[in-house]
Amino acid sequence: MTEPGKPPEPFLQNFDTVPPVPCPCGEARRVVHAEASPTIGIHKVIVSGNAKLHYHDRLTEHYIILQGEGMLRLNNERRPVRPGDVIMIPPGVRHALEGNFELINVVTPPFDPTDEHVVED
Repeated sequence: MTEPGKPPEPFLQNFDTVPPVPCPCGEARRVVHAEASPTIGIHKVIVSGNAKLHYHDRLTEHYIILQGEGMLRLNNERRPVRPGDVIMIPPGVRHALEGNFELINVVTPPFDPTDEHVVED
């Protein structure tokens, strides 16, 4: 982790060099994380089928849809989404994608696995 008061070191990394980890959406490749940046996380996410409905208490997520079309659940609402859509999901909003997608997820502050709460439908 970056020392307090010391700026983070620059780096370059390709998503394909980062092993995927399971997440409620499918799988995530977390390239920028808390150890690399104290302010932001950047992940590539692959959604296969329906993601699990979940929410975060502290995290804001920004989805940038690269590929795929389907539906996005935000609390009790469903909306169609497609490539080029940018979605901001504030803390406390229950959300899930329905369909097959590839997206970039920009998370502020950086992702914290203890702040991911799956909701039983």
